[in-house]
Amino acid sequence: MARRDLTGAVNFRYLEDFARGDEAMIDEVLALFREQASMWSGMLDPASEGWRDAVHTIKGAARGVGAFALGDVCAQTEADGAESLNQVRDALDAALADIAAYAHERALQSLRTPRS
Repeated sequence: MARRDLTGAVNFRYLEDFARGDEAMIDEVLALFREQASMWSGMLDPASEGWRDAVHTIKGAARGVGAFALGDVCAQTEADGAESLNQVRDALDAALADIAAYAHERALQSLRTPRS
C-alpha cells in the first residue's frame, strides 16, 4: 500500500497540521490508534456490554486523527443503536487501511530522504 491507495477515510492533512508537522507525534498517534482499534473491534458486538462505550471512544479518537467519516458513523450509531455497528466496523476498517497506506508511504519516504 502507498499513498496512492488512500481512500479519503482519514484526512491526514488535518493530523499533520494539528501535530504541526511533528513526524514523531504523528507516528505515535497513529500507532496508538491502530493499537486501540484492535481492542475496540472486539467490543463492536451488540452482545458486548461495552459496545456503546467503544463507539463513543472511537468517535473521539477518530476525529482526533482526522477520520471524520468514522466519527460521524459513530455519532449516528450512538443515536441509532446496535443495528448500526456493522457501519462502524466498515468505517473503522477503511480508516485503518488508509492509516496503513499512509504509514507505508512515510516509511518509504524515510528510506529515500537523506539524514542530516
